[in-house]
Amino acid sequence: MNIPLSLACWDYDRTRGLLEGRIPVDGVDLTYLNLPVEETFFRMMRFQEFDASEMSLSSYVISLFSENPPFVAIPIFPSRSFRHSCIFVNSNSGIREPKDLIERRVGSPEYQLTAAVWIRGILSDEYKVPVPAVRYFTGGQENPGRIEKSAISLPAEIRIEAIPAEKTLSQMLAAGELDALYTPRIPSTFFHSTRPVRRLFENFDVVEQQYFRKTRIFPIMHTVVIRRAVYEKHPWVAQSLYKAFAQAQRETYENLYEAGALKHMLPWLLKHVEDTRAIMGEDFWPYGLEPNLHTLDTFLRYSYEQGLSKRRLQPKDLFVPEAFESFKI
Repeated sequence: MNIPLSLACWDYDRTRGLLEGRIPVDGVDLTYLNLPVEETFFRMMRFQEFDASEMSLSSYVISLFSENPPFVAIPIFPSRSFRHSCIFVNSNSGIREPKDLIERRVGSPEYQLTAAVWIRGILSDEYKVPVPAVRYFTGGQENPGRIEKSAISLPAEIRIEAIPAEKTLSQMLAAGELDALYTPRIPSTFFHSTRPVRRLFENFDVVEQQYFRKTRIFPIMHTVVIRRAVYEKHPWVAQSLYKAFAQAQRETYENLYEAGALKHMLPWLLKHVEDTRAIMGEDFWPYGLEPNLHTLDTFLRYSYEQGLSKRRLQPKDLFVPEAFESFKI
């Protein structure tokens, strides 16, 4: 008899087979809750409401240092994104290049956001902007009152403070109260022609391609976690979920290159797919541990250097042992 299992995850092309129930999960009657990522992360981190969910990679890493870590993970990565496009500046701030961020007022919805960890790490590694050389301000981007999902304790050299409870980061950036903003979501004031908000890297696609060619890193944003109590009672669930997510992703790979009738509303999709494969290879969004060791190790270094991880973890520390081997015929 199948066991009931709830999964909170957004509506991605690479997970739609699970959402629509076309791809089964071995031994499981799946309830797929299609929720925005912020809601999923908040409810899972605060209340552990779901049996499994996608999870911010940074939040998951931080959770491993709690007294009784509540989650285990499988090396499935429903969200990946280059983040050079996610650095926004006030046009009147005088910031023209990355080094101009030093000693500036920079907002971020949460210090521990995975996107922000990657941005700070990339700026440090590639552009010599040390993490402690920036003054950080946290709070709601579009809605006042946002706080960190997880309690964090940072080294003294990291200067961070909350913005006033009634303000938002998006408004403060446009008003010049902040010089820059690191955020995975485009701020609403970016779309106002009268507001002086622009990207630091306006040719971000070129910059991100150069970054990949140099580092071979396609940043991982989210992984998939299982409540530890569920995994300990039904350890086979980890493999069942891994297989189902991988099958759903294979379906999407095939759909992206379907030329008979485009399945996505992008007129030059095939050119984009071919360009991506030329730069990144056919499996440009790899799942599993082995092909992601360098990317994961880089993120774990950033998490440690930025004061979020209490010790330097290794990629194998993140995932259940079933993730390291598979059967062969």
